[in-house]
Formats: sequence, C-alpha cells, structure tokens
Amino acid sequence: MRWRPRPKRRRIGESSPRVSMKIGVLLSRVRLEEKQIFEALDKRGLTVDRLDDRLVIFDFHGPRPEYDAVLIRSISQSRAIYAAGILNGWGIPTVNSHTVISNCADKVSMTRLLVESGVPCPKTMVCLSPESALRAMESMGYPVVMKPVVGSWGRLLARVNDRCAAEALVEHKDMLGSPQHSVYYVQEHIEKPGRDIRVVVIRGEPVAAMFRYSDHWVTNSARGARSENCPITPGLGDLAVAAAAAVGGGAVGVDVFESERGLLVNEVNGTMEFKACAQASGVDVAGLLVDHLMEVARG
Repeated sequence: MRWRPRPKRRRIGESSPRVSMKIGVLLSRVRLEEKQIFEALDKRGLTVDRLDDRLVIFDFHGPRPEYDAVLIRSISQSRAIYAAGILNGWGIPTVNSHTVISNCADKVSMTRLLVESGVPCPKTMVCLSPESALRAMESMGYPVVMKPVVGSWGRLLARVNDRCAAEALVEHKDMLGSPQHSVYYVQEHIEKPGRDIRVVVIRGEPVAAMFRYSDHWVTNSARGARSENCPITPGLGDLAVAAAAAVGGGAVGVDVFESERGLLVNEVNGTMEFKACAQASGVDVAGLLVDHLMEVARG
C-alpha cells in the first residue's frame, strides 16, 4: 500500500512524552472536529499521520502500512466504508470498524438492525418499485417521510403530504435511474416538539447529548438547527446505548425523536460530527474519542 500522507503536524508542546503507538487519521479536510482530535492526540503523546483520502492509494500487492489503529474521518461515506474494509481486512483496527460504518451508512440495514434488537423506531417500510412505494404511503397515511437509503446532513429528505405529492416524488426518483433511488425508504412522519436529540455514545457509554431546535421539520445541525445541552436521563441513555449496540458499538451519534409513543431512535451515525454537541454540552468529545481509539489500538 502506498500512502501519500500530508506532513505530520508540529507538536503543540514538547512536554508530552511520545507514546509507542502509531495512529493514522484518514480525513477529507481539517474541520473544527479534526483540529480538536489532533490536539487531543498530541496531548496524549501520540505519533500521528494525517492521511488525505484524496491522495491515499491502497496497493493490494505492495507493502502494507503499519498502524496500531486508524481513525476514519472521511466526509464521503463510500470512502469511509471502503477504507475501513480494506484496513480491517489487513488487520488494522479502525474507529469505527467497517461493520459499524456500513451498518450506519445504509438506512435499510440500520433500521433492520434496530428493529431486530427491539429498539423503538418510527414505523418504516422499504419498497422496491414505484407501485409498492405508493401503496406503502397510502397504507401508512399522510404525511410520510421519504429518505434516500444512503445520505446525510438532512439532504434529499421529503415530507409527502398527499397522494399527488407522492406520485410526483416517486416518478422523479424512478426517472433518476440510480440504484439507490430504485429503493424506496418510507417512514412515518413524527410530530416533533420543534426539536430532536443527538446523543454521543462511545464505548457503550452515553457521554454527551444536545437538543437541536429548528423551525423547519428537519432538525439537523448541518441545516442550521440551534443546539442546547440535553440532560442524559436514564431512559435516554439506555435507549442510545441499545441503539449503538444494535449497529455494532464503537463511537456513534444516535438521533432520537420525542413522540407521543415515547422516545424513538431515528438514525445512528457511524462517522459522526460532534462539534455542536461538544459546544452545547461542554464535554470533551474529541478527547473521549481519542481515548477510545487508543483502547482499540491496544487491542
């Protein structure tokens, strides 16, 4: 495998003794989260390679890299999935693992695992044709939410309010022709109290949570939602831990809805952004993530 990593970062302070552990961080760009991660790595005396996912070459016939662990911070889900799969196959542990990233990236697999584990979720149906998608929406009752099976940041979500809108949306997806658009993920619309909840779970522990407020029905931070600290009650914490375990554990973000039926898990994010939650809660999420990475590296 031939790596063309970016130059190693300079040390913030020379007082931290170096740890005999080699860590790689695979990333797309250095955002606030990555800056915090590198600071946490430096404080713990770790030797780190920044691995730009636009430059890395996985050579199946060349020498394999020598890392104790690699932290996956690629923005692209496909890059994250394939990189983690190759590295894990070579015996290099990653955070998160290929299994966790793959389970979370595909909404069909994620929802199936959550439901099979007994985690309460919004009612969901998956259809493989336009005709069955329309029947599913009619049986569920409007409004419903249609989502792409792969996607993030609240993109390509649609709230479908009636049959006319459903027919137009299904026809549009059918004409796009992509394999992902040929699978129809239909979910009941949950009337939220103007907010949802994001819980960060690391190593089976709920470490931080935030409310995400928005006037829009999509309450993602990437769509401009306002963040506020959320106390982690026993019920919320237990639910988030169960959801994380259902997809394979690791370090994940669990999105929760408050509904008339109680708390419902909407999604689990395997390559989570955490800056808003860290700011709202005051928790050093980057430090906890690095501690988890070191534990994984030790085996």
